[in-house]
Amino acid sequence: MSSALRSADQVHAELSRQIIAGQLRPGDPLAETALAQRFSLSRTPVREALHRLASEGLVERGPRRAFLVRRMSHATLRDLFETLGELEALCAAMAAHRMTATDLARLQTILDEGDGPHADYAAANARFHAALRAGAQNEVLAEVLDELDRRSLPWRSAQFDARAARIDSSRDEHRAILEAVAARDGDRAAAVMRGHMATSLAVILDMLSDRGA
Repeated sequence: MSSALRSADQVHAELSRQIIAGQLRPGDPLAETALAQRFSLSRTPVREALHRLASEGLVERGPRRAFLVRRMSHATLRDLFETLGELEALCAAMAAHRMTATDLARLQTILDEGDGPHADYAAANARFHAALRAGAQNEVLAEVLDELDRRSLPWRSAQFDARAARIDSSRDEHRAILEAVAARDGDRAAAVMRGHMATSLAVILDMLSDRGA
């Protein structure tokens, strides 16, 4: 692999991480020149990384063809979260029947970790959903959810910064999901997960309305 390709991979990995972590927010500019200076690279590998991010739906072209962290319309966000909610619900239902006692203990540990500082909650939230996905033991479902994660996590993380009360309500919803999974009640686990994702969407749309988006 050429050094240019390795450099593009590095830029892609770092920008993906920051977007998914919510450190780069929807609408933030991604100027090639500024990024090249930041990474001490030429613009060629930076441009390659940005094109890859665009193909994954994480960035888009803005005014004068400049790259931006992707914005989504309310309708597009609804479509994304409706799809995500159904797949997360399926995942929770499968996990209720397939998670081992060790898996459930790990899920409880992640939930307990989420009771820590608010600044760490977005990461704890992602770990909780990832553990459920692993517990569902379905590789195809996990792959599809990984793709949707790349498109939704910046929005899911942003809600916790914009609405501090959402952290507490999300924790309560996670507890209800864990209780249903531990009781081996797949239908209940799926229903609670659907409600959890619907609430996240409502908070995000409210947040965008406040911003005039």
